[in-house]
Amino acid sequence: MKVEIKHLGICSGLLLLLLQIAAAPPVGAAGFAIIEQSVRGLGSAYAGSAALAEDASTIFYNPAGMTYLSGQHLEVGAHYIVPRARFSDQGSTLSPELPAPIGGLPLSGDNGGDGGESAFVPNLYYALSLNEDLTVGLGLSAPFGLTTKYTRTWVGRYHGVESNLKTLNINPALAYRVHPKLSLGAGFSIQRAEATLGNAVDFGTIFAASLGTSPQGADGYAEVTGDDWGYGFNLGLIYTPLESTRIGLAYRSQIRHRLEGEAEFEYPNETVGAAAAAPGVRLVDGDAKADVDLPATLALSAVYEIGPRWALLADVTWTQWSQIEELRIRFDSGAADSVTTLDWEDTWRYAVGALFKPDERWHLRAGLAFDQSPVPDSNRRTPRIPDDDRVWTAIGSGYRINQMIDLNLSYAHLFIKDPKIDKDGDEAEDRLRGALTGEYEASVDIVSINLEIQF
Repeated sequence: MKVEIKHLGICSGLLLLLLQIAAAPPVGAAGFAIIEQSVRGLGSAYAGSAALAEDASTIFYNPAGMTYLSGQHLEVGAHYIVPRARFSDQGSTLSPELPAPIGGLPLSGDNGGDGGESAFVPNLYYALSLNEDLTVGLGLSAPFGLTTKYTRTWVGRYHGVESNLKTLNINPALAYRVHPKLSLGAGFSIQRAEATLGNAVDFGTIFAASLGTSPQGADGYAEVTGDDWGYGFNLGLIYTPLESTRIGLAYRSQIRHRLEGEAEFEYPNETVGAAAAAPGVRLVDGDAKADVDLPATLALSAVYEIGPRWALLADVTWTQWSQIEELRIRFDSGAADSVTTLDWEDTWRYAVGALFKPDERWHLRAGLAFDQSPVPDSNRRTPRIPDDDRVWTAIGSGYRINQMIDLNLSYAHLFIKDPKIDKDGDEAEDRLRGALTGEYEASVDIVSINLEIQF
C-alpha cells in the first residue's frame, strides 16, 4: 500500500520522505492518538499547548495562536518514539466454550517478543502574517497511529500479530485577532488513513471435525489492508484577561474513515485451502471494508507568567473515545464479519509544567501529565492496542542560534500501568481466538528535535 502525498509548495523532497517514513507511527498518547506534534510542547508534557502560541505548531493545538506570530514561521520537527510492550503469558487456553476435549487446552506459543515498534514521527508547520490581525498557515502531521507486531508463533497469535494504522493530516488554517485580548482561529483537515491488520487463523480447530486436523496444528494467516480519505475541522480561541495570563480553548472534530481494501489468506496446505473456500466458510481472498472513527478532542489550557523569566503552564484535554465501540471487518466473500468488541470510554488528560528563560537565547522547561486509557477493563483490552493509564515526565530546552533560527530538543518518559489481558473466551468473537490471559511490561521513551526559522 502506498501513501500518495501531493507537492504542497513549501515541502522539500526531504520532508516528503520524512512523512513517508512516519507512515507507521507508534502510539505516544493513550488509545492510538499521537500528541507529539510539537518539540517545545513535549518538554513541558504538552501543558499549556492550546494557549502558549510559541511557534507554528499552534496550527495543530490551537490555530488562534497564529496571531501571536509575526512575519513568516517555518517549523520542521522529528520525534523518535520508542514503545515497549512485552507480554508474559499467565495460563492462556483455547476457549472453554469449545467442545471437549478441545475446549480448555493450553494455547501453544511464545510470548511474542517486544510488540512495540519504534519509529520517527515528523511534523511540518508554516505560518504567514498577512497583517497584524490576520494570519494563515498550513500543518502536516500524523495525529493518530498504531504499530504493534508480534512473532507469528506467539500465544496470542489468533487475536493479533500485526496491527498498523497510519494517518497523514493536511491542515490549512487561519487566525484573526478580533480584539487586543481575543483571537479566533479555524482550520480544515484533509486526512489520509491506511490500516493493516494481520493474525493467525486456527484452521486446525475450525476443521477438526470435518478434516480431522489437530487444534493449533494447522495454522493459517489472514491479512486485511484498507485506506480512505476523511475530512474534519479544528477551532480555537485565545483570551488574554491580564497581561500575565493567557487562556486557550481548542476543539478538533471527529473524522470518519470508511476503509476499503483487500483480505488475503494463507493456508497450511491445499486441503485446508479447499475447505476454507467452501460455502458457509468462505475464508478466501477478496475485498474487505472497515469503519474507523477518529475521535474529537477538546482542550483547555492556561499560561501564567511570573515575571519576565518564569511561566506556569496547565492543560486539560478531553477525548471522545467512546465513539469507538468495536472493530468490525466486513468481507465481500460472504465470510462472517470479524469483530473485536472494544467498548472504549471517554478520557481526560491533565498536564502541568513550567517554562524558564535564563537569558535571551536559552529556555528550559519541564512537565508532568496523567493520561487516562480508554480501555474499560482487562477483558476488553486487545493485544493490538495493549493500552493502560500512563504518567508523563518531560524536560526540554531551546537555543536561539540567531535572530532567524531556533533549535529545540526535548525528552519524555511515559510510565504505563502494567496492562493486563484476561479474555475469557466466552464471547462468540473469541471462541476461535482463545482465552488469552497475561500481563504486559510497558513504557514509552520519546526524543524530539526541531528547527524553527523566522523570516
